[in-house]
Amino acid sequence: MAGQGQAPQIETDRAHPARMYDYYLGGHHHSEADARAAEKVAAAMPVVWPAARANRDFMTRATRWLAGPCGVRQFLDIGSGIPTEPNLHQVAQAVAPDAKVLYSDSDPLVLRHGRELLRGAPESGTAYIHADVTDPVSILDAPELSDTIDLGRPVALSVNAVFHFIGDEHRPHEIVRTLLGALPAGSYLVLTHTTADFVDAARVEGATNALQAYADSGTPLRPRTRSEVTRFFEGLELLEPGLVVPHRWRPGPETPRFGDTEIPGYVGVARKP
Repeated sequence: MAGQGQAPQIETDRAHPARMYDYYLGGHHHSEADARAAEKVAAAMPVVWPAARANRDFMTRATRWLAGPCGVRQFLDIGSGIPTEPNLHQVAQAVAPDAKVLYSDSDPLVLRHGRELLRGAPESGTAYIHADVTDPVSILDAPELSDTIDLGRPVALSVNAVFHFIGDEHRPHEIVRTLLGALPAGSYLVLTHTTADFVDAARVEGATNALQAYADSGTPLRPRTRSEVTRFFEGLELLEPGLVVPHRWRPGPETPRFGDTEIPGYVGVARKP
């Protein structure tokens, strides 16, 4: 697994979106700087609380569906964030105990907690690597990937709440194409992304303040339009119900009900032909 050498330095005096997400979900793996930044965002846009949970719930439903009816046994979760139960591997392996999961994140604290999570389950078929999504080749070339994932068999590429933190200068759509290019036919893309499409006049000030809070933390957030998010799925078979808000993707009886414009994000699952 990752990190056999010197561990990357953890900076807890500066907020990180993965740890802020943990805070929104009610986790405990964040610093005071993360909590302060998250509270600034929440004060500007209180919807961040249910939005974080809706995003997490979508991940759970999509993973169960892929591991179940779709028969996927390999998952590559990039920008995985702090381990917050249920973790993707717990969801997948509850359906298919032989499922393999590789997590990748650029936050050293995620790596540390990933190590702790796996220490008690060395044969879990799960591994972590410390890598930056803006350098997708480093992920694909990592020995942990070849040790965990068989690129001759379908893989579910999960990039949840990741690319709205990647600016246009890094060409996020090309990053996705590079990652998918290494995966065989029959693989899947699972993606969630924040949007400002639903921001009306009454919410402009709050949205502006929330974006400023992320910028002040050192990690600007780039919401994208429906057409921009759709571009991530070019060349793929976007599966029903298509590109929708999180709570509209194959909801179950326990899925919270919101209006179509309450949760500011899009989600989708697509198959590589």
